[in-house]
Amino acid sequence: MQKRQLGKTDLLVSRICFGCWQLSPRFWSDIPLDPWKQALHKALDVGVNFIDTADAYGEGYAESSLGDFLAKENLRDRFVIATKFYWNFEGDARFPDTRYAYILRECEASLKRLKTDRIDLYQIHAFDPLTRPDEVGAALNRLKQEGKVRWFGVSNHTAAQIRLLQTCVAQPIVTNQVQLSVVHSRLFNDGIMFNRDEIGPITRSEGLVEFSRMENITLQAWGPLAAGLVTGRLPDQPPPHLATTAGVVADIAKEKGVSKEAILVAWILRHPANIQVIIGTTKPERIAGSCEAGDLELTREEWYRLFTAGRGERVP
Repeated sequence: MQKRQLGKTDLLVSRICFGCWQLSPRFWSDIPLDPWKQALHKALDVGVNFIDTADAYGEGYAESSLGDFLAKENLRDRFVIATKFYWNFEGDARFPDTRYAYILRECEASLKRLKTDRIDLYQIHAFDPLTRPDEVGAALNRLKQEGKVRWFGVSNHTAAQIRLLQTCVAQPIVTNQVQLSVVHSRLFNDGIMFNRDEIGPITRSEGLVEFSRMENITLQAWGPLAAGLVTGRLPDQPPPHLATTAGVVADIAKEKGVSKEAILVAWILRHPANIQVIIGTTKPERIAGSCEAGDLELTREEWYRLFTAGRGERVP
C-alpha cells in the first residue's frame, strides 16, 4: 500500500488507518473481539501500518484490547499508534477535560492500557473552550520532553483553533481528524460539514483544507463509508440525493470491478491534499475492500459525479 509522510513528522504511514471506534459498547453494544482481531490481521497483511484509537472508546476498553493484542502477537513495532484524550470518564458523569493534570494522568493511563512506553501520535479529541491553550500546551510539551509522546494532533478542530494551540506547543500540530465522506463533502468546497442526516451544519471550518495544505497538516477522514448509508444500509425514507449517490457509487464500482467501499475511499484519496482515511470495522473483507482504493485512480469526471450527487446537485 502507498505510504505518505504524516504531516511534518518523520513517520511514513499507510494512506488507510485502522480505526478502533467500533470497540465502544455505548455506541455499538458488545463487539466480539475475534472478528476484530481478524480484521486487524488483515489490515496488516494488506499494508496498513497505522492504528487510531482513543481513551474514550469504551472508557479504556479499546486501548486495553489493542494493547493486549499487540503484546500477545508481538506487533507493537509494526504499527504507528495514535490515541486521543478529551473525555474525563473517571466518575459517573462524562465531560470534556483538557486540564494540565488530567492530560498527564490520562496519558499515563493510556500508556498502561496500550502496554507501550510511547504514543506515536497524541491527539486532542475535540476543542475544549474552558481550558487555556497554554495550559494544554504545557502538558503536551512535558509529555514530549519525557519521551512519552512523539507527535501531536487534533480532532474536529477548526483552522483558528489549531492556530491558537500551535502558539503554545513546542512542535507542529501534524494531524486533524475531520468527518469526511461523499455525503459529508462540503469541506472540499465551502467549508461547512453537515451531519449524517443532512439536517444542518454542525461545524464551520472555512478554509480548513487549504489551511492544512499550507501548514502540511495531514487530514484524517473519519466516517469515510458514511456509516454504510450508500453501500446498502439506506434508511427507510432516505433523502433523494442519498439514494442517487448510492446508485452512482454502485455504478462506478461495477464499471471498475471493485467494492463500493473502495470507491468511497478512493474518492477521498483522489483529492490533492494530504488526506488519510480511517476505517473502523470488525469485518476482514471490509478492510480488504477498502484497501483496494490504494491502487485505484478515479477520473476527474467520476470524482465530480460523486461530488455533485453527494451534495444533491445536478451537473449543469
